[in-house]
Amino acid sequence: MTRPRAELVSVNDTPYYHCIGRCVRRAFLCGKDTLTGQGFSHRKAWVMERLKVLQSVFTIELCAYAVMSNHYHLVVHVDAKAAAALDDDAVMARWELLFALPLLVSRYRTNKTGHPPNK
Repeated sequence: MTRPRAELVSVNDTPYYHCIGRCVRRAFLCGKDTLTGQGFSHRKAWVMERLKVLQSVFTIELCAYAVMSNHYHLVVHVDAKAAAALDDDAVMARWELLFALPLLVSRYRTNKTGHPPNK
């Protein structure tokens, strides 16, 4: 059963977290699929580049990682002070680096500044 993030993450108790992501249905993240002979080693570089981008956008530091054939492990440090220092505009700007802002958020920014957000 899933649990709310507030029950899973307590930066006051520890700012360090071990995160795991895995592939399903015999999918390969990187390495060589012994069944088909297909190679996926190039994906490790993709994963590393994406982690660099995410680390620069969010207030986390990557402390350790391991990328394996069908899963990865990350040890991250959550910088709570840096996160608390961000105002709403900074959070929206960071979010927009990765995703399109929801329509209501875009309208909010437009009304607040009098002009559309930078693209």
